[in-house]
Amino acid sequence: MTEVRKIKRALLSLSDKAGAADFARSLAEFGIEIISTGGTAKVLRESGLNVTEVSEITGFPEMMDGRIKTLHPKIHGAFLALRDNPEHMVAMQTHGIEPIDLLVINLYPFEDTIAKENVSLAEAVENIDIGGPAMIRSASKNWRDVAVVTDPKLYHGILQEMKENDGSLSLETRRRLATFAYARTASYDLAISSYLAKQLSNADLDFLEPLNPLQNRPFIESEDFGGEVSADKRRTLPEFETIELAKVADLRYGENPHQQAALYETSERGGITKAEQLHGKEMSFNNYVDAEAAWNLVQDFDDLAVAIIKHTNPSGVGVGQNNEEAYRRALSTDPVSAFGGIVAFNRTVDAEVAKSVNNVFTEVIVAPDFNDDALDIFKKKKNLRVLRVPHSSPPFKGGADAASADGVVVLDRVVEIREYKQISGGMLVQTKDVHTVTAADLKVVSKRQPTDGEIRAMLLAWKVCKHVKSNAIVFANEKQTIGVGSGQMNRVDSLRIAAMRAERFDLPLKNSVLASDAFFPFRDNVDEAAKLGVSAIIQPGGSIKDNESIAAADEHGIVMVFTGIRHFKH
Repeated sequence: MTEVRKIKRALLSLSDKAGAADFARSLAEFGIEIISTGGTAKVLRESGLNVTEVSEITGFPEMMDGRIKTLHPKIHGAFLALRDNPEHMVAMQTHGIEPIDLLVINLYPFEDTIAKENVSLAEAVENIDIGGPAMIRSASKNWRDVAVVTDPKLYHGILQEMKENDGSLSLETRRRLATFAYARTASYDLAISSYLAKQLSNADLDFLEPLNPLQNRPFIESEDFGGEVSADKRRTLPEFETIELAKVADLRYGENPHQQAALYETSERGGITKAEQLHGKEMSFNNYVDAEAAWNLVQDFDDLAVAIIKHTNPSGVGVGQNNEEAYRRALSTDPVSAFGGIVAFNRTVDAEVAKSVNNVFTEVIVAPDFNDDALDIFKKKKNLRVLRVPHSSPPFKGGADAASADGVVVLDRVVEIREYKQISGGMLVQTKDVHTVTAADLKVVSKRQPTDGEIRAMLLAWKVCKHVKSNAIVFANEKQTIGVGSGQMNRVDSLRIAAMRAERFDLPLKNSVLASDAFFPFRDNVDEAAKLGVSAIIQPGGSIKDNESIAAADEHGIVMVFTGIRHFKH
């Protein structure tokens, strides 16, 4: 028979008091004595319930603005004492400690507090709960004797089991509740740690250096990048990194049907995970991956833009005066690969473009919003997934003079969005590639100067190239991509694939521009581009053979500009 324990005394200490009075009333109907802290006790008494305040148990009043109220042996001893241990029971009797069998608790709203705009450090600190996590840990450690309820969503199930067991809870339930409780305190501590880390400067982190055994490894310079990288870039990320994930939904399967998968969210605002699905069948693992790639691409454009993504690579990107014009241009780059693709917009989707999209088999539509007529059109396609995605907060671009209201310096390195890639035995962490290039950033290295039209075309190609798997080559004009080559082991093959796609769909390569995500190691890329009639090339520069590529550009009358920035995407 399943072991059950009768609940005789319960302590309620709640920041979120939703449903508390009804839950406590149900407990009282089982004859359970209700103990509570000040604010919660007030709410329960106003509901007509008899409540014993914690201060009556401990003999000490709440003090220091509520910082001290439950940190007392008569509370923690009531949770920690093992009921089947004679010595513990004698200690309880000697010191006047009565057991508490149920803790109902939720913590100060630290996460909600720091999510507010312009929250001060002082306000955040005051919302760090001390007594709550301490009680959760004490009660959960003794889960054989004590049940811990940390979420109002659990109230109904708890009461249902107690009704079925004459006011008792099973061992299995208490163990499960303890698991939830420890997950909650871990999540809470992580939120606090992450927030406080964002207030630290490099100097503040110096004391952690001896704790990192990898810190003193020699810095490896890479010719692949095209020059030296300052050694101080090693220390732009915190010494300790933690990730908090909360499950949103189980997915049907992963990349393939034999793999399990689920969607988890982080505390980052906006993004695909926070998207509202307005129509269509459930999203798959691959849908989410492709939707993320598509959304990130169009977010790099200030102008109205549309991107079509297939297997995380853009098959076409277009800009225009309206969605229909931009979509037609994106589609024309590669109408074959667009079949079964993801379409992303950076403006509200209208009915005119919705009609065009519905003529092509599409898996997912991603946009900041949709008008009613567009939604009605998309809903005619039963399986088409329609996602409304909230705009993400832009990465903070502070510096030495960027300070919070408390005067605490906030540095770029701790507020930029970070990306994670799992490898065996660990995790690679990097800041998100949010770098943008403007016309003013371009360094013209060829004899011929670019025209205004060539600059606009190169900037479009450069934005797209950032989102193409390396080695990446993009041909474009001012309004759209013309050919995309991705993921090849050498850059010339990527160039030829991009050209093949353009020629297949009768898109003119003559007078187009070419973007390369990394430098040219040899001049052969420039010579190949010249054969195709390319008029301008945008690339990072930094190769030890840059002079050969520049000389080739001059021989062919091609403009060449350097960005000084590489956009590898693996």
